[in-house]
Amino acid sequence: MARRFDFQYYCSEGFHSIFTHGFMSFAAVCMIVACLLIMGSFSLVAVNLNHMLGDLEDDNLFLAYVDESYTEEEARALQSQIEAVPNVGQVAFVTRAEALDDFRAGREDNPLLADLPDEVLRDRFEIHVDDIEQLQATSEQVDEITGIADVNAAYDIAQGFVMVRNIAAGVAIVLVTMLAVVSLFIIANTIKLAFFYRREEIAIMKMCGATNAFIRWPFVVEGMILGMTGALVAFFAQWGIYELVSKAIIQNNGLSLITVLPFTSLAWQFLLVFIVAGLLIGVVGSVLAIRKFLQV
Repeated sequence: MARRFDFQYYCSEGFHSIFTHGFMSFAAVCMIVACLLIMGSFSLVAVNLNHMLGDLEDDNLFLAYVDESYTEEEARALQSQIEAVPNVGQVAFVTRAEALDDFRAGREDNPLLADLPDEVLRDRFEIHVDDIEQLQATSEQVDEITGIADVNAAYDIAQGFVMVRNIAAGVAIVLVTMLAVVSLFIIANTIKLAFFYRREEIAIMKMCGATNAFIRWPFVVEGMILGMTGALVAFFAQWGIYELVSKAIIQNNGLSLITVLPFTSLAWQFLLVFIVAGLLIGVVGSVLAIRKFLQV
C-alpha cells in the first residue's frame, strides 16, 4: 500500500485525532504553553538584565587616586600602565584642579568652598571597564600599580545585577527542562491514545503493505499541530504579560533605575524560538510515542 507523500491527508488525519481526543490534546497544548511561557519569561529577564549590564558597562567606572607625592606629569605617566591592564576600556585623567571644580559645581553658594586650594583633592583616573563582571579583579590590578594610592569601585551594584541574571538563567534552565519533559510525556500519551484508538485500522494498513513512514506521518503532524498551537498561544500570552509588567515597572517611581526593552524589539526572535521549540517538543513526543508500536 505504498502511497506518495500526501500532506493534506496527513493534516486531515492529524486534526481528526486531535479533536477525537480533545481533553488530552488540550492538556498537551497547556503544558507546551506553560513550558514556553516560563522559558520566555526568564529569557526576557535575562535579556533585560544583559541590557542593563551593558548600560552599566557604558556608564560604570571606577576611580583610581594617584599618590599625593606625585607631580601632575608623573601622574599622567601612569595612564599607559593603567590602559595595559586587561578589561580596562577608556581612561581619563582628572587633575586636582578639575576635580575641585567638579566638586564645587552646584555648590556655588557655599562660601567655604571658594578658598579651598587644589591640594585638597588628588589627581585621579576615571576608568571604564569592558566587562563589568570583572570589575573587582580589574580594580585590584590597577590598585597594585606603583603610584596608585587607592581605588573606589561600586562592586555591590555590579555584582548584584550579575547575580540576578545568573540566577534567572539557572532557574529558567531547570524549570524549562522539567516542563519540557512533562510536555513530551503528555504529547506522547496523547499520540499513544490515538494510536491505540486506530490500532485495528493500522493493523489492516500494515497487512496491505503500508510503510511505517505512511503510518507515522499523521501522528507526527498531530504533534506538530499541537506544538505550533502551543507556541502561538504562548507567544501572544507572553506579549500581553510582558506589556503589563513593563507598564507597572515604568509607572513605579521606586523602580525608575530599571530600564525595560520594548517587546516589539524582541518579538520576531521570540516568535521564531517559540515556534521551533513547540515544533520540536511536538515532533519528538510523537516519534517517541509511536516508535515502539511500529517495531511490532
